[in-house]
Amino acid sequence: MSEQQVATATDKSVFLERLIFNFRPFWVVLFALLTVFLGWHASQVRPEASLTKMIPTNHPFIQNYFEHRDDLASLGNVVRIAVETTDETIFTAEFQKTLQEITDEVFFIPGVDRAGLKSIWTPNVRWSEVTEEGFVGGPVIPDNWDASQQSLEQLRTNVLRSGEVGNLVANNFQSALIYVPLNEVNPDTGEPLDYQAFSEQLEERIRDKYQSDNVKIHITGFAKIIGDLIEGAMQVGLFFLLAIIITLVMLFAYSRCWRSSFAVLSCSIIAVIWQLGIIKLIGSGINPYSMLVPFLVFAIGVSHGVQIINAMSGNRVDGHDRVMSSRLAFRALYIAGLTALVSDAIGFTTLMVIDIEVIQELAIAASIGVAVVVLTNLGLLPIIMSYTGISEGGRKYSERVRNESHPVLTLFERFSQPKWAYSALLVALVGLTWGLVQGQQLKIGDLDAGAPELRPDSRYNLDNKFIVDNYSSSTDIFVVMAKTAPSQCIAYDNLEVMDRFSWHMENTPGVQDVKSVVYVAKMGGFGLNEGNLKWFSLNRNQYVLNANTGRTPPGLINPDCSMAPIIIYLNDHKAETLKTVVSAVDDFNARYQQEGLELLMAAGNSGIEAATNSVIEAAQYKMLLWVYGVVIVLVFITFRSLRTVACIVLPLALTTIMSQGLMATLGIGVKVATLPVIALGVGIGVDYGIYIYAKIKEGLEQGMHLDECYKYALDNTGKAVGFTGLTLAIGVATWIFSPIKFQADMGILLTFMFLWNMLGALILIPALARLFASFGKK
Repeated sequence: MSEQQVATATDKSVFLERLIFNFRPFWVVLFALLTVFLGWHASQVRPEASLTKMIPTNHPFIQNYFEHRDDLASLGNVVRIAVETTDETIFTAEFQKTLQEITDEVFFIPGVDRAGLKSIWTPNVRWSEVTEEGFVGGPVIPDNWDASQQSLEQLRTNVLRSGEVGNLVANNFQSALIYVPLNEVNPDTGEPLDYQAFSEQLEERIRDKYQSDNVKIHITGFAKIIGDLIEGAMQVGLFFLLAIIITLVMLFAYSRCWRSSFAVLSCSIIAVIWQLGIIKLIGSGINPYSMLVPFLVFAIGVSHGVQIINAMSGNRVDGHDRVMSSRLAFRALYIAGLTALVSDAIGFTTLMVIDIEVIQELAIAASIGVAVVVLTNLGLLPIIMSYTGISEGGRKYSERVRNESHPVLTLFERFSQPKWAYSALLVALVGLTWGLVQGQQLKIGDLDAGAPELRPDSRYNLDNKFIVDNYSSSTDIFVVMAKTAPSQCIAYDNLEVMDRFSWHMENTPGVQDVKSVVYVAKMGGFGLNEGNLKWFSLNRNQYVLNANTGRTPPGLINPDCSMAPIIIYLNDHKAETLKTVVSAVDDFNARYQQEGLELLMAAGNSGIEAATNSVIEAAQYKMLLWVYGVVIVLVFITFRSLRTVACIVLPLALTTIMSQGLMATLGIGVKVATLPVIALGVGIGVDYGIYIYAKIKEGLEQGMHLDECYKYALDNTGKAVGFTGLTLAIGVATWIFSPIKFQADMGILLTFMFLWNMLGALILIPALARLFASFGKK
């Protein structure tokens, strides 16, 4: 370039450009120091999880649960450990010795609510029977236990009299269960329960230590699910590394320049480091459900970085030096880049409307990551490239590619022509119809039994299946709290309504059994009257009722008798089952109201999940409206054209609707793990449309015809959009092989969205522009 051309180009520079390029050494040093500082904090980030963060704490169900949480400790966060013998029964000295040792070992694991721990070896598990003199009973383990054959026979008799067959003892007598309630907060340290450490303790101190050819250990519960998720999430690092390698290879294949390939990769990785460091500084964290966010930040960084490199290569071919090439690339892209990134950031913050803390943390993490990309990929990358420049090999390759007619680009160019444009719109209409029809089948919540976050053949789900198959008491519990005035929970009128409610729920589809103080009251009358079945009912005399309920076990009434939990055991926790149960409770409350008694939902793992499903169902469309509202407003502010807004947003909407159809087809429910994915897909997809339309607008301002404008956009930015979409889709497709099922589901959805957002931008934007141009002529 001549000095006059350089001077002219410099005179046209904008303030941000001068601020960045006139002080390059300062910015390089500052970025380096910040990377070291934030990198040190990022290295301290650890996966974390909390039950309270994963539930909608402001939902009425959860508020009711929190109000009575202390009285429901044994029905809250619970782990079940089934100890199985390969011998004929559990009534052998060797097995009982092992069960006793495991019970004692569990007792001393930090986080266990020791007062609520139950197995046939704990003193709070007792037997009772009816005799001529009334009830007699004692602990299940005989007082004179000595592991002799006589003690074993006495143990067998006590187990049969305890009513724990199907609960703490398997129906086939080949395993026994240890019921382990947990403390959410460590009473000694005041710190929240570390689920990863607790899960590791279960593996090391229980499964690894006691499992053998003769003894099998099966462990279920929320804490174990989270522990297994965190263990599986550690493999995300391997997928991330694989994505980096794939991206580097494809970057070089695209640019034929190692300098620019490493520069884009480095700046995108720096963005991830900054994001993790900032998250640590603000006291937030990464949980199993937000493990995808660093990859999304990396993906967004690569997406914008490729645009910078692509523009620089073109500038080098035009004869500009490396500094001027960087400046011109920044100048040409900073408005489109800032618009896209601001759309991403604000779009991600709309996830805050969902009242579940893990999703809100994901929204914060994603928004911070996008804000960081603004600095690293629109600021640091052009500075680095102004020093390193495009290699001579990269420049020659770009020059050769510019002068060649590529068949793929030639194919995409045709979609600005009427015949191809209208054909593409017709195909899009078919896809829209399919998505709308299939989307009607989209379900809220879990669609599989067990832990749907994990694969069906995972160790956890196999353990869960074992417990479901061998025990009568379901692991899916829905608790309704019968709230009364103090000392009134066993009043006859209240018990009578609770009895009717229990019968109503027992006849509800999906319910296995119902347990409450009502059964204790009936059993008390039965037992105190020599086992006469005529007395197995509620007695209207309050004094008799008081006597009948005098032996109520802990957990069925609270200390001041103002709340009695009604425990409903379900077949599963599928979304349809929970919706049926909630509807049945509402129906009973609407038909039978009694002063002084409230039937409040809900506690238990299924009650909490029902509340979560309710929040997600109400929030999913609100979230999408906010996401699209933000995108529409920002695109309109940037381009000042409703037609432009339609060209950019309609392909995104098509991808969203087809994604919902895909979820329904594949049996993926809308839940905590999957709800944010669609919003994140929209945030990344809008970048493609903004970059392409920005170049189309440039062409129109230069007086080009629409066909020429689109060819100009493809040459300058379309190739980069196609490359980015393909690269990111390949990278995220590796998640499909993850041992964590919801991560595999995310991999499928994101791969689909990356590809369709890219194709929508390259095909539908020119097709829609042609359609609107035709209307304009008319």
